[in-house]
Amino acid sequence: MKKFSFLVKCCIMIGIIGLVSIIGLYTYAYFSPKLELKSSNQYYIYDKNNEVVYQGSKVSEWVDIENISPYLIDAVIATEDKSFYSHHGFDYLRIAKAMFNNIKNKGILEGASTISQQYIKNMYLDFGQTWKRKIEEAFLTLELEMHYDKEEILEGYLNTINYGQGNYGVENASQYYFGKSSKELSLEEAIILAGIPKNPSNYNPVSSKENAIKRANIVAQAMVNNDYLSDEEKEKLNFENVEIVGKKQTQNLQMLMYYQDAVLDELKTLNNIPDSLLESKGLKIYTSLDMQAQAKMEEAILSNMNEEQKLQVASVIIDPEDGGVEALTGGINYATSQYNRATSAKRQVGSTMKPILYYAALENNFTAATTFLSTPTTFTLENNQTYSPANFNNKYANKDITMAAAISYSDNIYAVKTHLFLGEDVLVDTAKRMGITTKLKKNASLPLGTSEMTMIDFANAYTTLASGGFKKDIHFIEKVEDLEGNVLYEFKDKKDLVLNENYTYILNELLTSTYNSAFIDYNTPTVMSISAMLSQKYAIKTGSSGSDCWMVGYNSDKLMMVWNGYDDNKTVEVKDSSYSKNIWLETMEYLEQDKKDTWYKVPPNIIGVELDAITGEVPVNEKNANIFYFVKGTQPRANEALEVGKTSE
Repeated sequence: MKKFSFLVKCCIMIGIIGLVSIIGLYTYAYFSPKLELKSSNQYYIYDKNNEVVYQGSKVSEWVDIENISPYLIDAVIATEDKSFYSHHGFDYLRIAKAMFNNIKNKGILEGASTISQQYIKNMYLDFGQTWKRKIEEAFLTLELEMHYDKEEILEGYLNTINYGQGNYGVENASQYYFGKSSKELSLEEAIILAGIPKNPSNYNPVSSKENAIKRANIVAQAMVNNDYLSDEEKEKLNFENVEIVGKKQTQNLQMLMYYQDAVLDELKTLNNIPDSLLESKGLKIYTSLDMQAQAKMEEAILSNMNEEQKLQVASVIIDPEDGGVEALTGGINYATSQYNRATSAKRQVGSTMKPILYYAALENNFTAATTFLSTPTTFTLENNQTYSPANFNNKYANKDITMAAAISYSDNIYAVKTHLFLGEDVLVDTAKRMGITTKLKKNASLPLGTSEMTMIDFANAYTTLASGGFKKDIHFIEKVEDLEGNVLYEFKDKKDLVLNENYTYILNELLTSTYNSAFIDYNTPTVMSISAMLSQKYAIKTGSSGSDCWMVGYNSDKLMMVWNGYDDNKTVEVKDSSYSKNIWLETMEYLEQDKKDTWYKVPPNIIGVELDAITGEVPVNEKNANIFYFVKGTQPRANEALEVGKTSE
């Protein structure tokens, strides 16, 4: 009996302490500064010309609760928080029920966030689940409830919630999905819209109308259960006939959101940026985005590819001068897949790995005219293992060929011989020096691109080559300000020279052999098919694996990489390589037309010698004569060295 009495007293004491604590918290919240709702959750993304291309929220598009369809309000309340008008920020009964069910099922199956809590979360860039964040959100929720009435809270929530496809706020979403204001929404449209925030990627009607309708039926049933709809009204609903517009009145590039997602991902990594937009009162994010480059790249992709093929694409355009990303896509259509293949997908890079190897070779006493025998070869490795790489279409010179010819034809035998001659660690170390962060495995097949990495990581190495040997920090964001113009972050370019300028120049010249007619012999240069359409000089390399096609090309002004492949690693066909080539060609030629001085200045310690393109000997016939570049003193002694300036006259 004494024990029971003691337990009762303890429970009463705990209850009193809890009640006093809750009263204290609400009192604290009441006397805390009032939150500014309409200035929160604003972030603007600007292109390189300081034009707004995206907004997370915008005051001018904030709609009053009176101008939002009552159908939508009813649907949201019924689905998200049926006790919204009766609780004070937290639905304690719902929390207890969710905790019980989660414990019972040994997993987190239910949540109990109220609209007020979700609204606070909408004001954060980072949706981290740390205890510190949860406690902070709880305090802010109390402050919200103490300073604003329910209509004001609901208005703020509806103006900031994520509705998918890059649409934040009910007005943006309504205009995008249905081409009308949020006040004009029909019952069916309102129900579809109310269902999206549960999973914006899967439940928006542009990505999947089928999924959106399934979700809409769940919302409709919740409205029936909470007396917002009758059973008869529910039966009359017809979601199939709802017309989906899926278009913004302004910029409608279907791949631009991949760039914007990458910007927000980078934003989370920056120091000095407030975690909460409540603290910053909003952000202005200035990027490297070149809308002309983005638009042309998308146009080239869509003119060459068809979504019905299921073949995917990733592409990036980078300014070698500072590493700024000017354009990017992570897929053919953001509406159908938000997975960013440029920043997230790890793919084999094929023979586009070879330029890194050949730079290392130049550093280790190879020259552009160094020869190896190109013939079917079986290499004996450690532990008596063997490796027998093959050339594409089994084409071999069956004679010694130069490094220039090996690059022109993408000869695998030459590459593996070079790799093993240097030692397997040399390529790994050189790739790391050029900026690749992926941990590469030392093996015989590495120069053939058998390791996997993301396009953005791989771009580090090519940006280093395109910049003339300077390692650049590839980035999207140039500057971040708060809405009052205070600079919170600004990108600082590093002049970190990691490569020898002489060897970098020679390699860049070697990469023009891929479309040089002087190399037409027993084989044909890999991109000879587009040579007649090139108005500028570019360093170009292609690559392929069984499931990947790559096209990389650059000059001192721009670097562009294009990848094609299937998400399920299905084998690509030979014709698939033409897509990446044509996308690169159409985009780069458009952007570089009429530009001057886009090639690299010849370093003073470089000279040119006319040699046979394939053998590296004195030219026998004019058609195979080619200028080879050497560091002074390394040129063939038997030939008269001509200074580059005179050679080009």
